[in-house]
Amino acid sequence: MNRTTLSLIAAAGALAAVTGFAAATAPGSGDGDSAQAAARLPVERSSLLCPAPSSSDLAETAYTSYTPASKESGSSGKAALSPATRELTDSTGSGKDKGRADKPVLSPQKPGKPVAGESSGAESPALVGSADGNLAPGWTVQQTTEVAAGTGRGLLGVNCSAPDTDFWFPGASTAKERSDYIHLTNPDDSAAVVDVQLYGPDGAVKSDLGEGVQVDAHSSVPVLLSTLTDKPQTNVTLHVTARSGRVAAAVLAADDKLGGDWLPASADPADTVVLPGIPKDATSVRLVAFAPGDNDADLKVQLASPTGRISPAGHESLHVKSGMTAAVDLGDVTRGEAGSLILTPTGDPAPVVAALRVVRGKGDDQETAFIPATRPVGARATVADNRAKGSTLSLTAPGAAGTVKVTASAGTEGGTPVSKTYTVKGGTTTSVQPPVPAGLKGAYALTVEQVSGGEVYGSRMLDVPDRDVPGVPMFTVQTLPDDRGTVSVPHADQDLSVLQK
Repeated sequence: MNRTTLSLIAAAGALAAVTGFAAATAPGSGDGDSAQAAARLPVERSSLLCPAPSSSDLAETAYTSYTPASKESGSSGKAALSPATRELTDSTGSGKDKGRADKPVLSPQKPGKPVAGESSGAESPALVGSADGNLAPGWTVQQTTEVAAGTGRGLLGVNCSAPDTDFWFPGASTAKERSDYIHLTNPDDSAAVVDVQLYGPDGAVKSDLGEGVQVDAHSSVPVLLSTLTDKPQTNVTLHVTARSGRVAAAVLAADDKLGGDWLPASADPADTVVLPGIPKDATSVRLVAFAPGDNDADLKVQLASPTGRISPAGHESLHVKSGMTAAVDLGDVTRGEAGSLILTPTGDPAPVVAALRVVRGKGDDQETAFIPATRPVGARATVADNRAKGSTLSLTAPGAAGTVKVTASAGTEGGTPVSKTYTVKGGTTTSVQPPVPAGLKGAYALTVEQVSGGEVYGSRMLDVPDRDVPGVPMFTVQTLPDDRGTVSVPHADQDLSVLQK
């Protein structure tokens, strides 16, 4: 081994620690040798992007940032979340340059202390942010928008996400009553080129309009999905891929009658998926699934209730054809008890992506949220912008029972952190009001850490009273995947200086 080889190894290790691109071993999937060959270290840099909140003049948006405190992540760091350079009006690239504000919307100062910012009106831009040092591991930003009236009214919540190159969005729509936009945000110094492809119940929707969408450096582009097809379809799956560069992507779904919310990307395709946190008072639940592989997927559909798994009557299974979107209306599947949906293969495994559209209320008084398939809590998951009232935590153990520790941080304006441990029985969902910091002032964050047992999945529902519709709260649901605050970095088993001679 020569000096060049050693330099490449060192560079690869540094890249893994800084960007988080090193291979991570899933819980329970590693062997003894791999565990001895690698150590988990905090990431040294994180990037997050927040889409433009709303086109409504009535929109009021709150941003809440939080990094969990960690002894291993160093003693210094910096972070900021600032407006993107440009905000384009459509996929053609038309629109005027709005400039870039010098003042960040958020400037976190230290781990363990949440900070908040806000904006209002239809001119609020997309945000681009990064965190270094001890503010990077597990950095989380929640964007929460209240829209009092009009199409897409409601509580629109989304976790600002890291840039990537591949996204799946089952549950989107091009129907006449829906106005769904895919927001593409580029954090980098060069343009990204993105393809947007729709799949309906009959397969790929033929259109050239979604090919080669250019997203300029430090900018955001919203694309109206209904402009990509002449045939409106109620249930479609959206696939976003970056030919060059990378973007963050999220769908803003607005319904004329059912309100609106953000539809985040589904977890990567898998043969078993978990969709946690259906509210106990859900009046309508729609499951949308897509099989991106070469084989059809035959799935068992089960609800993890507070007492165990239940097969919904009349909807015990779902057949998803390869390359086609399948949807089924499950009605009020929870029947007064909070639950989570678990999809497992009944035959040969085939990967799927999935999401739920959840409706609360009846008649003209209805609100909507979305729950995508998600990853387990893992080592630690984080969700920001919790309130003294209105937060509900759902925890699901699809296999063996699992125990997690839930910690409520201090508030943005004061309060003392508090923790509580929950054990979730296998095959069940536990829905609780999470702990609230003593002397809370402002909003706070929740971290969920796996303590023992089987994998646990989670989500947080946030609701606020609707001033115009008494009795029907506006609500949004955010899933709780592992925050990937650490990466696996190989150990050096030898004195490399000896090998350089």
